[in-house]
Amino acid sequence: MSIKGLINKELLKIMEQRDAEKANLLIYFLLFFRLISLFLNLIKTKFYLRKCNECGNIAFTMGKPRIYNRGSIKVGTLVRFVSNVYPVLIDVDKGGELIIGDNCRINGVNISVQLKVVIGNNCRIGPHTIIMDSDHHDLANRLDHGKINPIIIEDDVWVATRAMILKGVTIGKGAVVASGAVVTKNVPAYTVVAGVPAKVIKTLKPLVG
Repeated sequence: MSIKGLINKELLKIMEQRDAEKANLLIYFLLFFRLISLFLNLIKTKFYLRKCNECGNIAFTMGKPRIYNRGSIKVGTLVRFVSNVYPVLIDVDKGGELIIGDNCRINGVNISVQLKVVIGNNCRIGPHTIIMDSDHHDLANRLDHGKINPIIIEDDVWVATRAMILKGVTIGKGAVVASGAVVTKNVPAYTVVAGVPAKVIKTLKPLVG
């Protein structure tokens, strides 16, 4: 989304909040102060995300995320990191890579990357969710890192609060992970999974257009 697109989106939001069919002087007045607030947030966010290797022109934060980067972090445009309820915690180890696509909402999520985690476009990930591409400790030898496999979360995925996404998993486009689910196997596109371990409980219809 461009800056012009963002301005139009905020204008429409204010008109909807004010139940106004057309923009008037008051609407533009409110828009002006909304844009000032967004601009200040952009500056703050640039500082908070300074440890990212790449970051889109438009990104916002609510609260302060905690980011530890010894590898590579790439963030798309119009991404929001929400740390009000629970702080976003991102830890990317040496040689690890985290990619977050456009128009995502990362809300109080703990992401641990040893190898690779990819989050597609238009994803929503709820508070207290844990995403780990490694066991961190071997089952037999606790001093060893254990198994490591990349995680792929495709476009339009919604992960609800307190879910766990474990190593080697691909979550298909448009899928929904229910609250408290522990995902240990691939999730088909346009399905809802729930439980421990997570299983398909419903099939969704793909959005048209």
